[in-house]
Amino acid sequence: MNNSFRDLLKNEYVILDGAMGTMLQAAGMKMGETPEVLSITQPELLENIHSQYIKAGSQIVYANTFGANPYKLEGCGYSLEEIVKAAIANARRASDANPAEDGSKALVALDIGPIGQLMEPTGTMSFEEAYDMYAQLIKAGSDADLIVFETMTDLLEVKAGVLAAKENSDLPVMVTMTFEMNHRTFTGVSVQSMALTLEGLGVDAIGVNCSLGPKELEPVVKELAGWTNLPIVLKPNAGLPDPKTNKYNLSAADFAESMKILLPYGIKVFGGCCGTTPDFIRELKNMLKTEGNPATHSKKTGAAVCSPTQAVAISQPRIIGERINPTGKKLFKEALLNNDIDYILNQALEQVKGGADILDVNVGLPGIDEKEMMVKVVKALQGIVDVPLQIDSTIPEVLEAALRVYNGKPIVNSVNGEEKSLATVLPLVKKYGAAVVGLTLDEGGIPKKAEDRFRIAQKILDRAQAIGIPKEDVFIDCLTLTASAEQENVMETINALHRVKTELGLKTVLGVSNISFGLPNRELVNHIFLAMALNNGLDLPIINPNNEAMTGTVRAYKLLANYDVNSVEYIKAYANMPKVKKIVIDDNASGAAAKADGNAPLGGGDTLMHAVLNGLKTEGAQCTEELLKTMDSMEIVNDILIPALDRIGADFEKGKIFLPQLIQSAGVAQAAFEVIKKQMAGKDSKPVSKGKIVIATVKGDIHDIGKNIVKVLLENYGYDVIDLGKDVEYQAVVDAVRESGAKLVGLSALMTTTLVSMEETIKLIHENNLDCKIMVGGAVLTPEYAEQIHADFYAKDAKESVDIAKRVIG
Repeated sequence: MNNSFRDLLKNEYVILDGAMGTMLQAAGMKMGETPEVLSITQPELLENIHSQYIKAGSQIVYANTFGANPYKLEGCGYSLEEIVKAAIANARRASDANPAEDGSKALVALDIGPIGQLMEPTGTMSFEEAYDMYAQLIKAGSDADLIVFETMTDLLEVKAGVLAAKENSDLPVMVTMTFEMNHRTFTGVSVQSMALTLEGLGVDAIGVNCSLGPKELEPVVKELAGWTNLPIVLKPNAGLPDPKTNKYNLSAADFAESMKILLPYGIKVFGGCCGTTPDFIRELKNMLKTEGNPATHSKKTGAAVCSPTQAVAISQPRIIGERINPTGKKLFKEALLNNDIDYILNQALEQVKGGADILDVNVGLPGIDEKEMMVKVVKALQGIVDVPLQIDSTIPEVLEAALRVYNGKPIVNSVNGEEKSLATVLPLVKKYGAAVVGLTLDEGGIPKKAEDRFRIAQKILDRAQAIGIPKEDVFIDCLTLTASAEQENVMETINALHRVKTELGLKTVLGVSNISFGLPNRELVNHIFLAMALNNGLDLPIINPNNEAMTGTVRAYKLLANYDVNSVEYIKAYANMPKVKKIVIDDNASGAAAKADGNAPLGGGDTLMHAVLNGLKTEGAQCTEELLKTMDSMEIVNDILIPALDRIGADFEKGKIFLPQLIQSAGVAQAAFEVIKKQMAGKDSKPVSKGKIVIATVKGDIHDIGKNIVKVLLENYGYDVIDLGKDVEYQAVVDAVRESGAKLVGLSALMTTTLVSMEETIKLIHENNLDCKIMVGGAVLTPEYAEQIHADFYAKDAKESVDIAKRVIG
């Protein structure tokens, strides 16, 4: 039974069910009821809904477990296990009672949705907490035929769930994420990053569900088809919400016709999300009957790694920054010993600014807990930079700890030809879906001759492929030896690299600067050796990206080798280059004296601005303390903090940064405000509030992530926010506005079923003649609907809520 889903994937199209919430609402589900509890209190209703979908053509039905997690079920009166087992039993009875003509029965999927909290470092939920919640759910749902994660927006949360599934069950796993009109999820996850990460983790099928209709999701599906070999799943909404009718704008027939347009992209698994019913599934089945076998699709990209927001294809030379490494760096060692994470973060920011595509991360140092520090640094780095990371350690336990919490697909540095290394590192690479650097050394050390290094490279590749690691994920480092000690063997490295590239077809890595140890004018030797290596097939030079000679060599090579089409990258880097540009080759700037342009140290105000823009919380708080010695608190707020938040907000609106970076910066500003408040309290003076704002998630809606983000931003802009929480009664909003005298109310709703609550709340505010403006927001809202329900403003995101507050209050 466990392999039935995989058997289905081998055949023709697979048809899923449609929306559960739409059907429950039509059946009279009351406002504020927990849908999952109905599996126990109204089992016949759930069985009937499943049966309708099966009769319409569904080969897989989703159990009523979407919101079944400890966070959302708290206080419902039933245990998680009771609810999950009842939901699966309802679906199973429907399946058994409605066999297909060939005798086959619909499969039952354990349906898992997002937990409802933001993950660290953006939010407060740790990876381990998410994993434990999902593991509990998966164990309770062991009677299902497969596990489905759907409507996911956070890639790290998905990873926690997939690992929980893999480690606590042998059921197949399918994942669909929810993308917005900008082709990214709510947290900024790209289509490419989703594909690379989830295929690496070994799920059975991936795709898209919810948020938009078939037509709007076409660009997302098209992009996905070029980045994965896995079966693609599509479960869109019934079009877009119509504000006039509060319903979706596609009929069942139109829905099926819209799906037909997407067939050339190789979609294998079809279903429906919000607004779809058994009629939609019936029309979908009839359409697919006439279309023959599914079209094929194949991954068009080769080697690639990613962060959650950025995929880096190794289709041309890419720079790996080498500076996050304590070897030979006194200040870096001190930072590790003193737990000065901001120092490390500044090193990362400088390297990315200098041109690093990937950052190597090594924190190995006697006297510290390397595993704990590696996890801490990886989490912190992923909160402020969007480039992928290369996890660098000789200790397997350190590698696994970092691989587990890494958000995306990283590189492991490294494995080598020794049996012990192959046996311990490669299984980790396979389990966590990473790429790996293979060092051409074994029990005999580093061979002097190219043919022996080539032999080790072949051995590493063979062993990797034997356990299922794709060839494209194996990168080979032929190892640079110092020219001063082994001048006669310099070309052996180049020759080995060339053979690995041309004969094995693998991507190559090289730590370049080792070549010049012990020689004068090291920079000259380094960049000439780099040019030689690039010309012989080097893909991933590990260099200092803040050294202009080295970075410039890579840029010039890419131009001359026609990787940099139309010289776009080269011209961007050098068109406005000053006549004298400082080369940064050391790490002597402390975290608080980070350089903004590689030339001049930052002043106090600039340093605070730098901290806010880059999410450096500790540095931001420390800098604020120093500035308060010479500046007035309101001067700091108005001249530094608010402009910094405005700038980060503008970057968010332009798509230059995404939600995690926005919240990180807001957190720095919040830390700075706390320092200011503390000082003002000591002087018996109260912080000046710009005005009061009441915010709430409306009655019947338990989703409050968006509202919480709005709260953080508004508070950072100096507003006194009265947060009423989620599932808030209409009268409670009215009472809060009347008692506080707030001039602005913010209402949030994430479900179409709770839009009525929003309208009723607004109606009651107007009936009470309260002197306040009303702004509304949420995934299901549109400007037109906001106007229809008599809201004064529609806020498309948290940043726009701040703009509205400025207009209303000042």
